[in-house]
Amino acid sequence: MAQTIELPESCYFSDYFKLNYYLEDIVTHFGYSFELTSLVLPKTERPVETIDRLRQRLEESLPFVTFDSEAARREFLIAPLVLELVHLIHVKVKVSYSLKATDQLKGLLDYYLQSGHNLLIIEAKDENLERGFKQLAAELIALDKVTDPSAGNLLYGAVSIGRIWQFAVLDRQQKKISQDLELYRVPTDVEILMKILVAILSGKSI
Repeated sequence: MAQTIELPESCYFSDYFKLNYYLEDIVTHFGYSFELTSLVLPKTERPVETIDRLRQRLEESLPFVTFDSEAARREFLIAPLVLELVHLIHVKVKVSYSLKATDQLKGLLDYYLQSGHNLLIIEAKDENLERGFKQLAAELIALDKVTDPSAGNLLYGAVSIGRIWQFAVLDRQQKKISQDLELYRVPTDVEILMKILVAILSGKSI
């Protein structure tokens, strides 16, 4: 059962990462429901022709890079996948994108990706996925409040600690945020991960 919480009058997205509230309580505070479930994420039918090259580059690079900071994970593990999306579907990417819905929902999105009316936000974190999801939830709620309905009913987000990705979906009609039970690992699951990212941003699924 969700508990009543009190937030500061001014809250940045990064503040939610530090708050000692449960994710469900934060979501409920803004009038949304929450569930942890196995999401049926879209996957593209098209072959990702460059996936073997991308996986090979990652496997060759991993032994030589020290991933002891959020910046290192962002530049060497997340950015290569984002650049691959630019190559594949010409997605527009905004890094450290400033967004403000209210004084309690404001800050910078690590990655804001847009292709036509399809949107995806990616939050890069240092090791802690669960705390990262508090921040991602706040970002999705802010995006829901400021984004035109033409963006579609579902807003997608992901938290990545570099080698592991986990997705969330905000259903705008039901006012519900769903956190996926599945984890995707890089480079092991990079093919299925890229198929999901391409499908979300191109609006085409199986």
